[in-house]
Parts: sequence; C-alpha cells; structure tokens
Amino acid sequence: MSKRLSKVEEQKRHNIVFRLLNLVTFFILFSLNAQQNADTKIETKIVNPRFDNFKGSRIVIDQSHHNFHQMSGRFKPFSDLMISDGYQLDSIINLQELKTNDILVISNPINEKNIGNWRQPIYNAFSSDEIIYLKKWVKKGGKLLLIADHMPFSGAANELANAFGFDFCDGFAYINKENRNAPDVFSMNNKRLLNSVISDGTLGSQFDNVTTFTGSSFTIPKRAIGILKFLKGDYCLTPQIAWQFNDDTPSIDLVNSYQGAILNFGKGKIAVFGEAAMFTAQTITNNSGTFKFGFHSEQAPNNIEFIRNVLFWLHKD
Repeated sequence: MSKRLSKVEEQKRHNIVFRLLNLVTFFILFSLNAQQNADTKIETKIVNPRFDNFKGSRIVIDQSHHNFHQMSGRFKPFSDLMISDGYQLDSIINLQELKTNDILVISNPINEKNIGNWRQPIYNAFSSDEIIYLKKWVKKGGKLLLIADHMPFSGAANELANAFGFDFCDGFAYINKENRNAPDVFSMNNKRLLNSVISDGTLGSQFDNVTTFTGSSFTIPKRAIGILKFLKGDYCLTPQIAWQFNDDTPSIDLVNSYQGAILNFGKGKIAVFGEAAMFTAQTITNNSGTFKFGFHSEQAPNNIEFIRNVLFWLHKD
C-alpha cells in the first residue's frame, strides 16, 4: 500500500512541479527559436548629461574574448546611452592598449571551446597573463566594470573575478518569487537593493529599485560594498547544460550572495554585476512575438539612472 503524503510533503511536491513548469515556460519564452538583438529603435538621448560632449572618461568595451555583448552589437544601446551622457566610447581587442584612467567594460566573455556549447565543463575565458595584467592595471588606477551573466558566462569570468576576491555561482540565479517568468526586482522594500552611493542620490538620481533579467550570483570580499543582494530562499540552479533543468539540478541557497557590488582596489575601482541585459536594451523574438528586456522595459523604470550612477562612480577619482 502506498503511503499517503502529508500536507507538507504535498506542498513541497507542488512547489517543485510549479517551479519546473515555470522554468520550462521561461526557457520557451526567451530561448527556444529566439533571436536576441539590440533594440536599435529606442531613443537614448539624455536631457541633462553628466559631461559636455566627450569630456567624460573613455569607456572601452572588450571584444577580445568572444564577448556575447560588444559595442556594435548587443551593447550598442549601452554605448549610445554613455555617449549621450558625455563619455568617450571605444572598443578594444588588445588589453595592453588600456590607459590608466580608462573604464574597461567586460561583458559576458566566453572561452572559444564553449561557443555554441553551453554545457559543463565551462572553460576560463582569460589567460593567466591577462588576469595578472588586469589586476595590476586596476591596482594602478584602472576602472573595471565586469559583467558576467548566467551560465556559461559566470563560469568563464570566474577566475578573473577571483583575482579581486569575488566568486561566481556558474548557474542561473533567481529571487524567490511567485511569478518565475517575471524579471527580478531588487528594491528597498524587499531589502535586496542596499543603500549605497549608487542609489542614495550621492552620484545623481536617487531610486529605490533596480530590475534584472535572469543572471548569476557571486560572493564578495569583505571590503566590497554590496549593491544588489540576494536573501535566504533565493537560489542558483546549476545545470550541466544551460537552460536544461530537471529534478536533480543542484540548487544553491543564495544567502549572503549578490548580483551587484563595487570595490575600491588599490588606486583603481571594480564594479561587478551578474546580469548584462539590465545595462542595455534588447529584444527577444520568437514564435510568441517580440519582447523587450533591458533598460527600455516598462518593468525597469530606474535602470538608466542606475547605469549612469555606476559609470559615474567608476569615473570619479
């Protein structure tokens, strides 16, 4: 005779099934037969820019590590936004050409072995010489914005992050919420947006929430300042193949983990974030239609000011 499940066990089973169904729906909506592109139709003009034309720091966007986001591709809306704010924008292939006061943006690097092969093992995107060079460059005054999205990008960037004391979960990080298909909102109300110079009005506009669109998570060194923090019950799923989940997919509780943090490092600075779409404006087109995700989304009303404050923090000495 089969044993009758208790109400607690029934609820646990219901929650597991509900979670898996949501994951499947999310996969279908955003991945299956989908085309992910920069939204080139949006207006990125800033009314009151930080700087007169090209008087801000030079922002250089890495395109030497098979980056999923590059200046003329999926990060073009970010580039246009920064130009509108008065920064100089360029791309870079040879990291040795970095200048001391540059802001280097590395978004979603990936090893050549994992291009079109988003399954374990995930290989490091950076050579040991590059990691040593970038660590010294930041220490001497360089400014680094490192963005590593969900698997495989978080795994590919982790050795570089480790050099500065950050450690990624190479998976898919989620706020524990009722509607799994909705973006993650880090807010003052839910205690996931921490009060800092990024959000408190010190560097520009004050805001009380920021929206992300399925990324990764990481732990931070003691001297870092957390910006976007996960709470107990939030979780990171770590599948063997990206977007393929089942009952046996490991789930890591994200208490004391983050999706955004900043750190003064020697004479330089590093900002680390675990989600890339929040910094740009993209569309996903599949059989169900076209969907916006990024700073032009109605669900992300404060992301532009958030981006501006992060880059201004990096700019400032």
